[in-house]
Amino acid sequence: MTNAWIQRLLTLGVPLLWWIGAYQLWPSHRLGAALCLLAPVLIAPLLEAVQFILLWIINRHDPSPRASVAAHVRAWWGELRTTVKVFNWWQPFRTHTVPDHLAPAPGQRGVVLVHGFFCNRAFWIHWMRRLRQDGRVFVAVNLEPAFGSIDAYVQTINSAVHKVYQATGLPPVLVGHSMGGLAIRAWLQAMHAARPGETVAHRVITLGTPHHGTWLGRLSHAENGRQMRLHSTWINSLEKAETSHKAIEFVCFYSDCDNIVFPVSSGRREGADNRLVHACGHIDLAHDAQVMQACWALMK
Repeated sequence: MTNAWIQRLLTLGVPLLWWIGAYQLWPSHRLGAALCLLAPVLIAPLLEAVQFILLWIINRHDPSPRASVAAHVRAWWGELRTTVKVFNWWQPFRTHTVPDHLAPAPGQRGVVLVHGFFCNRAFWIHWMRRLRQDGRVFVAVNLEPAFGSIDAYVQTINSAVHKVYQATGLPPVLVGHSMGGLAIRAWLQAMHAARPGETVAHRVITLGTPHHGTWLGRLSHAENGRQMRLHSTWINSLEKAETSHKAIEFVCFYSDCDNIVFPVSSGRREGADNRLVHACGHIDLAHDAQVMQACWALMK
């Protein structure tokens, strides 16, 4: 089952179950029925509020600059609006709205877009629209199965890079959000092992990637979720094996209000151009106008 189908079932099925519960409760427990009716609307804000509270607590001893309470509240509101749009509309129902653009463009730098955990290519709809308007060659991948090993995504990324290279004749820029940045690192290491010394990418841009893992990873039972635990065996092994990335520039955007990747410093990568973004949630980081503008300047 694809990521899009799973999200369709959640988007349509979860409210339906709550409303059936409300119908069953209404004659005898009207307060409970009213709560069931409101639950589909309240779950997302409450869940994200808990994430931001955990972020605030875990970041107390992190060396990165700490955002104010007001900044966290602003980030929560922006994250909520963006998450609802992405997870309840774009990703379940608009996966193929903007197709990849692979018209031959020799000498033009192409782009490969790699989404994060439990997402799909529709995460990048706003990016893809702008890339098509600019006439840029790009491929946005789907990393599936949703809860498999990050290493299993290497071939998907490699296929996308090959397509872009065939259209442009140049190694592409790779952009990864969240887990997508780790998948790109795994792909780079696999390419180094297979084709040592070859330049396979021009630049890597990561947005909210847990380069050292995230505290929330301890709550996941999915294989890729466990791999993203703080300083997990998988992450430590990747860091020890990485030998090819010194020649490839990494630019890592990370936020002081990232409600998924925390502590904040886990979004940094040693030797990279690390850029701290203020008061921006995890999903919203890839939708922030200033971040997007900075990424466009890097996609040359």
